[in-house]
Amino acid sequence: MGARGALRETVGGLPRQFWWLWTSTLINRLGGFVITFLALYLTVRRGYSASYAGLVAALFGQGGAVGAVLGGVVADRFGRRVTLLAAQLGAALTTAVLGLVTHPVAIAVVAALAGLTGNASRPALQAMIADLVPAEDRVRAFSLNYWAINIGFGVSAAAAGFIATAGYVWLFLGDAFTTLLCAVVVFAKAKETLLTGTRDTSRTRGTSRTRGTPHPRGTSHPRGTPHPRGTPPPPAGITLAHVLRDRRFMVVVGLTFLFGTVLQQGSSTLAVDMGAHGLSARQYGLVAAINGVVIVVLQLPVTRALRSRPAAELLGAGGLLMAWGFGLTYLAGSVGLYALTVVVWTLGEIVHAPASMSVVADLAPATARGRYQGMYSVAWSGSAFAGPLVGGLTLDHLGRGAVWSGCALLGTVAALGYYVLLRTRPAPASLPRTRPPANQRYAATPTTAPDAETVAVPPDTLADADADADADAALADAAENP
Repeated sequence: MGARGALRETVGGLPRQFWWLWTSTLINRLGGFVITFLALYLTVRRGYSASYAGLVAALFGQGGAVGAVLGGVVADRFGRRVTLLAAQLGAALTTAVLGLVTHPVAIAVVAALAGLTGNASRPALQAMIADLVPAEDRVRAFSLNYWAINIGFGVSAAAAGFIATAGYVWLFLGDAFTTLLCAVVVFAKAKETLLTGTRDTSRTRGTSRTRGTPHPRGTSHPRGTPHPRGTPPPPAGITLAHVLRDRRFMVVVGLTFLFGTVLQQGSSTLAVDMGAHGLSARQYGLVAAINGVVIVVLQLPVTRALRSRPAAELLGAGGLLMAWGFGLTYLAGSVGLYALTVVVWTLGEIVHAPASMSVVADLAPATARGRYQGMYSVAWSGSAFAGPLVGGLTLDHLGRGAVWSGCALLGTVAALGYYVLLRTRPAPASLPRTRPPANQRYAATPTTAPDAETVAVPPDTLADADADADADAALADAAENP
């Protein structure tokens, strides 16, 4: 296969709205200055201790955990688009305020609010991608979205070091501006993907009707297509309690928390450690940018090369690379050695990211994607709380050796846990999977029996203008028959 064929296989065939979401993610991350430099801002510019910087970063992560759960519930109940818009507008406001407040208590409170609003959009975005893209293309779609995140991160990390020399406040204002611009793109180009017939049912009773075909509220079948005989309907009215009782999924969440706790050291403790070696904010920014650059260069080819490998192997290998990449940081003292360790643990991140998102998408029922994605995001938010806090305290009281050897140990535990848990991978938690013909993959009414992976298809991905009219009619009919 030539370069053109490889490119077509990598980026072709995805719905147009996915690319608008991809664009909004890129814009947002191009201005993602604050998280990377928050610890350095608090210790260098404000003169606080590493422990206080870790506390503020931890509160940011704790707010993010609350935001993830709240965002997931709101996305399932009221829709993905409105959740995205509200969260992005709130994040723009709180980020700008964070750069202007000076009292330590005010900084801590606003940091928690910034974490909440910033992370509330994640479950909605990931659920929207799962709504838009069929199962066989999701690893590719999530990989492309992760690619956009890291293009933005690489550029913003490098630029932030230079912007900080003009004043740290510009980092906060620039971050707020790009978040606001992201909200504008979503408002102008994104359409709701959670159709009325698939919305949350935890507060509703009875049945909904679409074009005369009855099926229970919360089911995820395209309009006009009867439920196939012999198959149970997907679960409706799923609550957070149901998600918490999904033991296999919750173990994935716990292992992801360990993985994320180690990974958080790259944006918190690493900066303080480099500062203790006399390295500047600009040098840290350039080292941190290597993470994004390596992902931009290698994410897509590595994902293509490993696409046939089972998730257990990918998550295990990714966890080990990440763990021992951070462990090697104990030997670093110069820019070159720090950069080398970043390359190693970034390779682990590249292998881990698409596989973990694919596992979550497969385990989540269609009617509860927001809640599952929200709970999965809690693992990352929780690690954003625990990672900087534990890293800062350990660095202050036990020394850098304890920090980096602890990273190697925790990461190894996570890697082995992934492998043992996922050696046998269950079918997705909904209807049996069937793959529609390629020419009908995004059609409103597939010729094969529908499954949980052909649901909630938004109007802008339907086959023709008549299907758009059908979607509008279905929405109107559902509104008239609550």
